Amino acid sequence: MTDRAIDAQRLLPTEPQRLHGGLSLHPRIKLLLTVRRSDASTKPLDEWQLKRSLIDFLKSHSSLTITESDLEFQRVKDLKKHKREDPIAPGALLIRDLGFFTKPSGFRSFESVGGKEDEVKAAKKRLVEWRQAVVEKMEGMELNIVGVKFRLAAIVPAADDFEGMRKEWEEHYAFGRGGRGFSRGGRLQPDTIVLRGVPSRWFAEPLVSSKPSMLVVTHEIFSAFGKIRNLDVGEDNAIGNHADDDSGDIVPGLQCKILVRFEKYRDFCDTLKMLCGRSLQKEGSRLKADYEVTWDKDGFFPNSRTQAEERSTWAPTLTAGRYRSEVPRRQSHSRFSPDNPRSKRFKGLAMG
Repeated sequence: MTDRAIDAQRLLPTEPQRLHGGLSLHPRIKLLLTVRRSDASTKPLDEWQLKRSLIDFLKSHSSLTITESDLEFQRVKDLKKHKREDPIAPGALLIRDLGFFTKPSGFRSFESVGGKEDEVKAAKKRLVEWRQAVVEKMEGMELNIVGVKFRLAAIVPAADDFEGMRKEWEEHYAFGRGGRGFSRGGRLQPDTIVLRGVPSRWFAEPLVSSKPSMLVVTHEIFSAFGKIRNLDVGEDNAIGNHADDDSGDIVPGLQCKILVRFEKYRDFCDTLKMLCGRSLQKEGSRLKADYEVTWDKDGFFPNSRTQAEERSTWAPTLTAGRYRSEVPRRQSHSRFSPDNPRSKRFKGLAMG
């Protein structure tokens, strides 16, 4: 039993999850792709031919039907200056239609008799195994595109690999590189999720005044996963800074970075699991936010304090360029005064 509004342990990896404010999480599989030359040619890459080759390959080898929009590539400038081993087209494959996973001839043959939670665990295991099989088929794949030879590399992004992140934090704390988080039996565990690359306007709906409170909206969304101790929302342009300047995909100031610190380690884990392998969508919008999620390695929030100290300083504060709140352990809502001046970083956004 759980007192949380959302029980991540009973959600199949192919099921969507509705959130507060018209938001919803939709399952998808994402693979990071890298194209390198395997001959001495300096001809430019034909992106359309590359996509058609991959679409045909996935259909014949994995029975997957994808469209050109499911494949994204960024061209690298000045190819003549690149060495043969340097990547010339980083990209991604997004498999959004996971209907094959629920077909009678698909993976539902593992249907568990041990209850819903056992069924969910079995489904996640099989989906991870299937994803890894696709990676192995695509890794090192040779491509001949209009007489030019290329080699493909494929990996699962770190933000979609929950078990990889768990191993990372276990090693992080085991070797004494971290000093903040939960302490259980003398063993430290993480407590804070970092979410990047989500549209700011989705977390800034007006509530009681014309000046939207991002903290209240964000707290309402994530408190459904468990009790929150700390919350921080700020502008995030880091993802766009690494993109091609000519791509036009990232507009500075429209992305936000969210840090959520939970009171319970289980709530932290379950939320991170649910966010892995999903995209965020807003009702009425065609945009799909393929965010990045990870755990806080740097100890963004201060070390745990007594409840008395938290009660005396729990009101959200407005720091330079970001919204931040500290939530007392037994308080169900964070407060944010609508009279506070709006952060400069969100100036000019269309709130609606």
